[in-house]
Amino acid sequence: MDVSVITSNFKFLILQGLIGIGPFIGGTLRLAIPAILFGFVLGIFVGLARLAQAPWIRMPATMYVEFFRGVPLVMVIFWIWFIIPQLLRLPIPEYGVALTAFVIFEAAYFGEIVRAGVQSVPRGQVEAATALGMTGTKTMAYVVLPQALKNMVPSLVTQMIVLFKDTSLASIIGYVDLTKAAQIVNNREIKPFQIYIFIAIVYWLCTYSMSVFARRLERRAA
Repeated sequence: MDVSVITSNFKFLILQGLIGIGPFIGGTLRLAIPAILFGFVLGIFVGLARLAQAPWIRMPATMYVEFFRGVPLVMVIFWIWFIIPQLLRLPIPEYGVALTAFVIFEAAYFGEIVRAGVQSVPRGQVEAATALGMTGTKTMAYVVLPQALKNMVPSLVTQMIVLFKDTSLASIIGYVDLTKAAQIVNNREIKPFQIYIFIAIVYWLCTYSMSVFARRLERRAA
């Protein structure tokens, strides 16, 4: 199999497509990393809101989760790409559209993971913290969340891997991630087999590394 198309375009595929260093605003990692961080932070608030006693907090959070878990990610990307600029009367660059869509969408899934993780903490832990005079906020921050986070690691990593692979959908709006970079090279070289096999290997190496890191983190936490 002729791999010269890979070697000659390796720099563009990896630096531009994967990392985001190049003439185009793009990069899979440049999109995935902040989407994971911001999506998880927003997901914490969504998950805790789902557990709130007040209906005016719990119900909107529940509707948010159920709505975004029930629609395809590609539709959210298109909504932000076509509708938001019309409402704001301002153009939004591809990176802003993709990042916003991923954060909003993934926060619903992260929120459910957080909710399940918090509920997995034994009730006696909360009661013991209350007996020691800790406030609800301190109990959540210092007792519940640290234990819940350990329980959430497998689910969190699985969702992060899904998010990492789903970044390929950003190519539909012209964002130059790894998939779009491969399309650009293939349009010029017309060697789809070699090119797409190569980026499949790159995706697999990244996701496998995340899985290995998660297993080590689980063992250390245990």
